[in-house]
Parts: sequence; structure tokens; C-alpha cells
Amino acid sequence: MKTLDIMGGEVRDIVLDPADEAEAEATVAVMGGEDWEFWIDALRQADVLAQGFQTVAFSYLGSDLTARIYREGTLGRAKADVDRAARAIGERLGDLDGRAHVGVLKAIVSQASTAIPVVPLYMSLLFRVMREQGSHESCIEHIDRLFREGLYGDTMPRDEVGRLRADARELAESVQAEVARRWEVVDSANIAELSDIAEFREEFLRIFGFGFPGVDYDADVDPMDGT
Repeated sequence: MKTLDIMGGEVRDIVLDPADEAEAEATVAVMGGEDWEFWIDALRQADVLAQGFQTVAFSYLGSDLTARIYREGTLGRAKADVDRAARAIGERLGDLDGRAHVGVLKAIVSQASTAIPVVPLYMSLLFRVMREQGSHESCIEHIDRLFREGLYGDTMPRDEVGRLRADARELAESVQAEVARRWEVVDSANIAELSDIAEFREEFLRIFGFGFPGVDYDADVDPMDGT
């Protein structure tokens, strides 16, 4: 598969070995739904859940371009466990008329999304295409829509297992067709023309407090100075 070095702008091929079973189980333990169940059970035991309580786990599935590394890999095993946990939690909340949801979100810039091979290239192309087609959202806009249309509305689509599909705009046929077309021709020479790599890089740096205008990052800082 192709991947992208966000900071260097290099598009290159990458080959990954499959995870072994121990690595897959560890991924499920860290990213699956068990901790979600622990939290809801603790709140239930403390008797602090209101009638009609709702809980939602944020998830991501991605497109066919990232399926082999994401949906069909160890991450996919963890996502399936989140689905399992949603069903289990929902059953336990029956007497409260409570509900447990899985919200499948669009791709966002995060520390994880830059570290997973293949994903940075896909996302850089995706953001450019969605901006050109007028469907791109910021993180805040996206989650606001999840709550308005999904959790507290009835206009957000659900899939066959009941997940709220806030990623429908990302997976729109027109978006994915254009991303796939660019995927076939993108390289290090034309990455800036075909993608939003500069914006991706800026958002990534801001996560860690860098890339803000008006800040002299080369200036000496006294950590003991509280002014």
C-alpha cells in the first residue's frame, strides 16, 4: 500500500507483516469495549444513571482504500468488540430505558491518524476532495451534527447493526470515487496539488501546541516563571 510522511511530504510504498494473535488480543484490550462496560457498570452501581440515559462510543471504520490496514486488521477486531459492548450495555440499561450507541465518525487529524500507515495519505486526499465538494466539517461541527441528528434527532442514517453513521458524507460515492482516482496517480511530486497535506500538517502540529502564529518557538523559556 501507499503511505505518506506528513512532515516530509514523501509518498512511498509500505509493506506490513500481519499481527500475531497476542498482538491482536492486546489491541482489543486497549481499544475494544471492555473499559466502556466497566465505566457504565460503575455508574450503575453508584446509582447515578438517569432514566433515558444514553452513552455513545466514538468509532471509525474508513473506506475500501484503508480497509486492509484498518477495518480488516487488528483495529477492526477492536472495533467489533466495541459493537459487542454496545449490545451488552444496551441490554443492561433496559430497565432505565437507556441506550448505548456506536457513532461511526469521519476521519480526523489526531496523533493516532498520523501514526497508522496508509491513513495519512488517504486523509490528506479526502480532506481536499471534501472541501472541494463542500462537505468537509471541523471536529466540532461533526460532533455537533452527531448529537443534533443522531443522539437527539432521527435524521442520521444507521447501518445494519444499528451504528450511527456520521461518516456518510465521507463515504459518499462522489467523494470516494474522486479520492480513489487521485490515489492512483498521487506521488511525492504532486501531493501538494492533489491533497490538503499542508492543512493536515498544521492541524497535527497544533495538537501539540506548535504552529500557532505569534509564538516564537525558538525563544528560551523558563519553566519556573509563572508569569
